[in-house]
Formats: sequence, C-alpha cells, structure tokens
Amino acid sequence: MSTLLSRVVQRPATRFTTSFPSARFNSTVANVPVSPRFKWTKRVLKGSAALGLIVVGWTIYESRHPLPQFEWDHSKKTIAILGTGWGSTSLLKDLDTENYNVVLVSPRAYFLFTPLLPSCTVGTVELRSIMQPIRFLTRFKKRQIMFVEGACTNIDPDNKTITVEDSSEIKGDVSTQVIKYDYLVVGVGAENATFGIPGVKEHACFLKEAWDARRIRTQLLDCLESAAFPGQSEAEINRLLHMVVVGGGPTGVEYAAELHDFLHDDITTWYPEIAGKFKITLVEATPHVLPMFSKDLIQYTEQTFAENKVTILNNTAVKEVHQKDILVLNKEKQLETIPYGLLVWATGNTARPVVADLIAKLPKEIQNQRRGLVTDEWMLVKGSRGSIYALGDCSATKWAPTAQVASRQGAYLADQFAQLAVLKREQAAFVEQGNKEEEFVQSKLKPFIYNHQGSLAYVGSDKAIADLPGNIHLSGVMTFIFWRSAYLNNLFSLRNRVLVGFDWMKCKLFGRDIGRE
Repeated sequence: MSTLLSRVVQRPATRFTTSFPSARFNSTVANVPVSPRFKWTKRVLKGSAALGLIVVGWTIYESRHPLPQFEWDHSKKTIAILGTGWGSTSLLKDLDTENYNVVLVSPRAYFLFTPLLPSCTVGTVELRSIMQPIRFLTRFKKRQIMFVEGACTNIDPDNKTITVEDSSEIKGDVSTQVIKYDYLVVGVGAENATFGIPGVKEHACFLKEAWDARRIRTQLLDCLESAAFPGQSEAEINRLLHMVVVGGGPTGVEYAAELHDFLHDDITTWYPEIAGKFKITLVEATPHVLPMFSKDLIQYTEQTFAENKVTILNNTAVKEVHQKDILVLNKEKQLETIPYGLLVWATGNTARPVVADLIAKLPKEIQNQRRGLVTDEWMLVKGSRGSIYALGDCSATKWAPTAQVASRQGAYLADQFAQLAVLKREQAAFVEQGNKEEEFVQSKLKPFIYNHQGSLAYVGSDKAIADLPGNIHLSGVMTFIFWRSAYLNNLFSLRNRVLVGFDWMKCKLFGRDIGRE
C-alpha cells in the first residue's frame, strides 16, 4: 500500500497544452500600432489638465495670501466711498489705490450678488454662496483701505466731511466718527418705495438685502406649517397657501418663478396633506410684466406663468395692505380684497435718508428729483462743486437702476480717478486760475457712455428669457443654461462660483432644504 502511494506521489503531473498556429495567434492579439496624432492628443489633454490644476491651485493660494500693502499717505487725496453694492464694489475693484487714500463706509461688510437673491429665499442657493466679505477685496489693494462698518448719517458738502455711526449690536466707547474727504462717492443704493400705501412697511416683505431673503424664507415655511396644523379650516388653509408678489419687474418675476419651483418640486413631496392647494399671484400695475423686455419675450413669460398656474393680475394697483389681505383696484376699476399668507413687495425705489438729506442741502433748482441725486454725464453730483459723485440706484440718471448700469459706472469712475491722478498738477493749476473743478473734469475727460449688454430673467420650470443686443431674443431651457452660465461667470470670485455651482448640484441631486433655522 505504501509502495503504491509513493508511486502516485512521485508520478509527475501531466500538463495539458493547446497549441495554435503562430500566424493565427499573432493576427488576433497583436498590438495595433497607435497613431502618433492620438499620442499627441493624449499628451496635450494630460498637460492641459495638469496646467488647469496648477492655475486653480495658485488662484486659491493667492486668494488666501495677500501681499503687504502701502501705508496711509497723508500727502495724497482721500476718496470716501459709501456702500458696498454693485457700483461701489466695481469702483473699488478697479481703483488704483497707489494714487489715493481710500475710506470705505457701509453698514454691511460684504458684497451681495443680488441677481441670485430670489434663489436664496427658497433654498436653491445658500446666502453665504453669493456673499463676498469686503475685506477679501480691500486686503488685496496696493494701499491700505480704511473700512468702517457703519452707517453714514450725515454728509457735509461744504466742509467735505461725513459722519459715521457704528451699526454693530455691540459698540465700543467710540461709536460716532467724523471723516474728512477730498472726493466722495455715494453708492448707497435705494430703499423700497411704498408709494405711501398704508400697511406696506408693517406687513409686506421686501427683497433687497440678505436679511430680506431670510425673513421671506421664515414666513414662507411658517405659512406651510400653519396650513398643515390640525383642525385648520379650509378657508384658512387657502389663505395661508396663497403667496402674493407685488411688482412685475425682474425681481418679482424671478421670485414668483423660484417660489413655483419650490412649492411644486419639493413641498408637494414633503407636505402631501396640502399638496395641490398652493396659489401664486403676481400683481402688476402696468399692462404687462417685464416692460423692459421685447414683446415676444413678455408673451412667453406670461404663457409660461399660465402653464405653471401662476396668476398675473395686470393693470391692478394695491391700495391698502392689511395683516391677512390686500385691497386692490383691479383692471375693471373695482375694489377687490385678496387674502394672502405671504406678501412680497418687489416694486419701486426711493432715496435713502442720507441721500434725501444731501439733496436738501444742494440747490433745489438743480437737485429736483426725489428718487436720487442728479448727476452730469461725468457722474458728478450737480451743485457739489466737483467733489461728490453718485452712482447706482441712489443717482437720478437716464439709465435704468440695474446692477449692470451701476457696475459700469463704478468701472468708469475708477478710470476717471486714474486719469485725474495723472493730471493732478494740471488740475491744480486750472483751479488756481479761478476755474471750477468740475469744469476741468468736463474739459479733459470723456463722459460716461453706457452700452447695454442685454437682460436676463428666470421664468420657472428650468426656463429663462434673454433680450440681447442686435435684436436677439432667446427663451426656453437652453436659455436657462445660458442664464446660469452668465450669472456664474459674473460672480465676484472663484470661491463664489464654486459655492453656487455646488448649491445648484446639491439642489438637483437632493432637492431644496425645507428646514427652518
């Protein structure tokens, strides 16, 4: 038995091999020669990807490591800038601070990308994603900039001073300061106009600032939870779920569109007990919404709203606002009461108190516009003797009060100050001869010229409209992609672009957040 086992163990294993004709094997598995062009394409793609990563990495590094700055130079003129909106921030971004000392005063320490503010009210985009801390900008200028977080309460055009009060909740021993300037740029924007209608300030939500978006979101979710409260009557549920937007401009239209998407894409899923009971009404005093757009785009917007069951009440004026309803004069010239749960007021601008006070100090025959400061074509405030400029919504000009106009005005003023720095000796000699300072600006510098680059608006259901130069009118889903691309490109920094892009992706994958803070 052991002998048999030893033979079995010692017996070599038999190998089974299969042989193929070498020619046939080579014909089936031989490596196909790679085209040299394809090799170069791969190398270029790899090199481009590596270069792109290096550029992005260096951009991120630079954004977090500012260089040393020049100190304050008392021999140079001082520019005081009021506000951190579109006009002021655009000016600050392009201004060469090597030639001037700069003081920046604003009650908010950030720049807000307002075109995406309606998206923040429903959670499509987070508020922090469209906010850029203003110190991220001032810290990268050549010369140190004095930023004061406070409200300008008084402008003295005779003594060239501004009074600033600390707007923080926690104040130090010094909370009021008087600051001197050589040039003053007023870019404080405007307030919402209530047109003297009773109850607007007490009961309506505005949509201009970050805190407005937070308030709208809170009240919207309050309406939903109250409507879902057990024992609520059907009439009260219908009132709470009726959202009214006053104003048919871009802000009102885009908010109504974002609200529709939120209610129908997200709330319907998580609030099945009140699904299908939502109602959105847009109230507009003129015959059509978006009057600044072409006729065919207006019709497209109204048709899209009709498909989305968003009611548009044209030729309807609000007369009174109460806690639970509004009184309107409809297109038949009859008074009508409209109950609501949430009321958003997105129409009209009026001057802020500091601007109204400055208007009262200047000659009345020149400053005759209540909506803002009257300027010449060089952005100089008329009657200020060449020392005060105004841009954006706080100025009364022939251009529409839009972010695009304010941004261009800021860039123009930065270029004007750069030219004045070069011509400072010539300017000083001109003034010494008894001439007015504003006359030098008008004789040596080109006036502001505005070239409209087009208008965009989101109308809901992943659709947008675009009114572009050359009589080009676009609408639909592809225009929505263009709308998002344009806004993404115009965001202030790479940080904002990344954050907004992630917000859009998060919204698409997981839906909007319905939680309350």
